[in-house]
Parts: sequence; C-alpha cells; structure tokens
Amino acid sequence: MPGPLAGLRIIEVAGLGAGPYCGMMLADMGAEVVRIERMPLLPLRSALPDPLSRGRRSVALDLRKPAGVEALLRLVDGADGLFEAFRPGVAERLGFGPEPCLERNPRLVYGRMTGWGQEGPLARAAGHDLNYIALSGALHSIGPKGGKPVPPLNLVGDFGGGGLLLAFGMVCALLERERSGRGQVVDAAMLDGAVSMMAMFMGFRAMGMFDEAPGASLLGGAAHFYDTYATADGKFVAVAPLEPEFYGEFLDRVGLDRERFLPHGFRFGPMDWSRWDELKAELAATFRTRSRDEWCALLEGTDACFAPVLPLSEAPAHPHNLARGTFMEIDGVVQNAPAPRFSRSAPGRPSGPRVQGADTRVVLEQVGYDSDALAALAAAGVIPERKE
Repeated sequence: MPGPLAGLRIIEVAGLGAGPYCGMMLADMGAEVVRIERMPLLPLRSALPDPLSRGRRSVALDLRKPAGVEALLRLVDGADGLFEAFRPGVAERLGFGPEPCLERNPRLVYGRMTGWGQEGPLARAAGHDLNYIALSGALHSIGPKGGKPVPPLNLVGDFGGGGLLLAFGMVCALLERERSGRGQVVDAAMLDGAVSMMAMFMGFRAMGMFDEAPGASLLGGAAHFYDTYATADGKFVAVAPLEPEFYGEFLDRVGLDRERFLPHGFRFGPMDWSRWDELKAELAATFRTRSRDEWCALLEGTDACFAPVLPLSEAPAHPHNLARGTFMEIDGVVQNAPAPRFSRSAPGRPSGPRVQGADTRVVLEQVGYDSDALAALAAAGVIPERKE
C-alpha cells in the first residue's frame, strides 16, 4: 500500500545522522523523497548498508556550482517540501535558501534543522548531539548516582530532538498548507526538541519531585523499583513496577517481603526515599541468583513491569518483536520496520538504499534536462560521469 504521505514530493539535501532520519521517516510513510548527495562522491560500487538511506532516489549535484544549484531549484519547482541541515546561512550563501525556493514555489515547505537554531549567540557554532542536550537540561540528570552525566547514545538530540521533530514539523506545515495554500519555513533545532522532551520533568521540578543530580531522580535510577539489575549470567533485566498494584505483583513474584518493600514504593505526593539504596542492594543480590532467561520465565508477560535488557544483536529475535514485525530485513540488513502503524493506509515495504547518485540522470530528465545538457553538467563536474 502507498502509505499516508503518498503523493508528496520531498527533496532531502543530504546531511549526517538526524537529517537522513527525517528523510527515512517521510519515505517510510510513502512520500517520494529525492536525496541530493554532495559531490564528489565516495568511490563506492555498491550502496552502503544504512537503513537511514533507504526508500528514496539518489541524485548527486555539486551545490557549490551555480549549475548544480539551478538543477536543485528545478526540482524545487515541482516539490512539496525541501529540508536541509546546514549551519545557518550556508544554504543562503549557496543560493538555495528559503527566499529563492519560496519565490519559485510559494507552496513549498522548507525545513531547516540545526543544533542550536537559526538565531542566538550559539547559532553559528559547531556542535553535536551531546552539546545540544547538555544545554537543554536533559544530559545533567542522565547517569549513575554520584557519577558524571553519561551520553545516552545520540538518541535524544539527533534523532528525537532533531530528525523526528523536523519530520513532525514538515507534516504540520504541509497540513496547514492545505488550508492556507502557502508554504513556510520550519525551524527545527535539536536543542528545542530536547527541551520539549523534558516537559514532564519540568512539571516534576515545579512540584518538588525532581532531583536534578545524575541518578538521583525517581526515573533516573534512584528508585529500586525503576532500574536495571545484573543477573547470574552477567546479563541484565529492567524492572519498572511504578503503580502500587504492579509493584505488589512484582514483590510477590520475585519473593520479596511485602512488609519491608511495599511502604517504599511509588505514590503521588511525599515518598520515603530513606531506604531505597538498601532495598536496591537487596534487589541486586536477588537478581544475581538466577540467569536472565530464568527471570524471563518467571516475570515476562506479567504485570510486574519487567523486560530483559537485550543488545541490538538479540532484540530482533525476541518473540514479541517477531510477532509484531518490529524489525525487518532489507538487502540482508536487519533494521527497523516503518513506524507508526496505520489501519487503512499502511505503507509498503521500503526499498533498500541506492548507490550514491544512481538516479541523477533519470530524475534530472524528469525536470527537462536532455542528453546534451546532462553531458555538459557531467563535463563541468556538476553531476557524476556516466558509468558504463
């Protein structure tokens, strides 16, 4: 099936990490995404096994040359959206910023993703995920108790705060365009996205329920009932029975003394944290008495709020993931299936990544370039030479 975004044409000016994730999300949902690769291309004979590059055609253009920018602007004429992830001012300097693009196509949604945002004292400074979430207030609280803040991979800034935020913003602007008939610019900053994801903790802080130190908050590792524990075989399990009824079931199934543990569970309002470290040590000793699989046999699928901590190499084979098709294999690479799911307009299976620049001539022919014009672009180094 075509997917809920079928019929939309999006141009992705290739970048790193978060930009391709936005492109993958839009393509997974059925949008026709054309990815503009930077010249010169890597000397590759086959596509990289990268799920972030799946599901779209690949066009290579040298955007440092006016002829390359003109080719991009011709693609803009028939597009619904374009997004880029350059530092502020770079697209303008190259000649395809919002102004010329919207002048040619007033219905275009122009997406911009940066770390710091389009303005502000840090806007033009270099940075990465870790820097952006450091400024958001999120990184400070992630880590072991008494330790230093720990990088949570690059999920919070790059992918949640950046790529997903930009995809959401693009779709919002495309929906609004159906009412107004006009495109606009979407400014998605990873800093803003990371701050947005801290909304619940800002509420907790206002209610006096949030200790900002690493490992000191209820959901940050302080609670014995919301943590990971090592098992007898050196693997890990995750337990999270927050609600009283789930906490009680957890205690009963693990064989822990209700009188000692139950008064120290989660509740709204004041909680007694005084024995949490002691109870956590007891839980740690208990979980070390059995293997991870033994604990799974006892707790998985119950209301004890339990799951094994699976490495990426094991997660695709878990029965629940298999039953839902959470992972799929494309061109021999195990990867994420499209998400979310739809009852009526479910997207089809994504195609695998293309060799960089493989679709350059086909796509440019569709916007009016003939064989002589394409040969001239290749001779000028604007597009790749044809490989016979």
